[in-house]
Amino acid sequence: MSDLFDFEYPGGQAPDAARPRARAPLAVRMRPRSVDEVVGQQHLLGDGSPLRRLAGGSSDSAAGPTSVILWGPPGTGKTTLAHVIARGPGRSFVELSAITAGVKDVRRVMDEALTARDLHGRTTVLFLDEIHRFTKAQQDALLPGVENRWVVLVAATTENPSFSVVSPLLSRSLLLTLQPLTDDDIRALVERAAADPRGLDGALDLAPEALDHLVRLASGDARRALTTLEAAAGVALERLEAEGGEATGATLELPDAERAIDAAAVRYDRAGDQHYDVISAFIKSIRGSDVDASMHYLARMLEAGEDPRFIARRLIISASEDIGMADPTALQTAVAAAQAVQLIGMPEGRIILAEAVVHLATAPKSNASYQAINAAIGDVRAGKGTIIPPHLRDAHYPGSKQLGHGKGYVYSHDEPHGVAQQQYPPDDLVGRNYYDPSGNGAERDLALRLERLRGIIRGG
Repeated sequence: MSDLFDFEYPGGQAPDAARPRARAPLAVRMRPRSVDEVVGQQHLLGDGSPLRRLAGGSSDSAAGPTSVILWGPPGTGKTTLAHVIARGPGRSFVELSAITAGVKDVRRVMDEALTARDLHGRTTVLFLDEIHRFTKAQQDALLPGVENRWVVLVAATTENPSFSVVSPLLSRSLLLTLQPLTDDDIRALVERAAADPRGLDGALDLAPEALDHLVRLASGDARRALTTLEAAAGVALERLEAEGGEATGATLELPDAERAIDAAAVRYDRAGDQHYDVISAFIKSIRGSDVDASMHYLARMLEAGEDPRFIARRLIISASEDIGMADPTALQTAVAAAQAVQLIGMPEGRIILAEAVVHLATAPKSNASYQAINAAIGDVRAGKGTIIPPHLRDAHYPGSKQLGHGKGYVYSHDEPHGVAQQQYPPDDLVGRNYYDPSGNGAERDLALRLERLRGIIRGG
């Protein structure tokens, strides 16, 4: 059983510099050797697509840009596609990491690539992982090689290239967006790895429950799926050895998978798209009154280390924008939660945030106040309502009365119910309604009161 994770290419060495070594991790051994073996990303790999042509060895100008930037979450195949491209005829492969490489390393690769092209007719595929970590100067060092096609640059990033890659490099490259793998993609990948001679070679069958567990824990990450499968296989083999059984025909059971890993990956990046996507889903779930989804996204942010003060600020906005006067106490709860989180910190702050989320998600909803201020601002920007009625103007400074300021003003407290009939808005906005209360929550009663108030004030 000790040689289960050993690996050698049939017939000797792998055909190029990208070959995995013996005893390499399962994710490396199972790396696709052609485009047809790639799991997922079929929207980028259709017949005649630029990526398929590039992987097939086409590098002429008619085939489109020869350098690509691959943008997508971890484990979606960015490194895999780089290796597939490198397998094209007449190519050599160089890999750099933006974490450790500098301008000197980039220039060295460019010089060697130019020599390889001019002397040996070979194209160098430069795979640069995490290009968003390169400074502007480091990215600029790539431009001559990319522009003159000394190298085929395959750059990978988990952050939006529009914000993390310099414009000249973007304009000279083909930007391809990778999608998270589906559960079906992960399932097919795990089953292939269990049966393939490069993987487990059929040494272990996968119990359906164990397979489901591995797929769920992968969270769309192919590398995580294979790493977890390898760990679970190791647990199963240890169990079989302890039981005195044979590996051949044995089954990887659910407890083996659970022992290997028991927590799903939290897909979140505080500085990237996930930061904005998750908070967007969080606010929309509160607006939609789905308290359970709201609690999920709250937990997801907290587990990923999001700043609880940021979450609290968004709750204050939500209380005003989406709930408003349908439940005036929602804003009070949100403000109190923000202050309490600031006071006591984490991890206890999660309890306070959860209470605020429950209040906001289950509260009646109204955006009437939000719409009212937007409409009023729209009229102001359109130049309406510039002249204030004379009776409302300041009448305290010398000479104001001679200008008619304050003349005819009715003091509200002198009138029945404290409401006076008189004109308040400018002439061109008389009768213009901005606030239109909904029939939800407290606004249901407020709508009746508002109708009476407008009737008295406008003399209707």
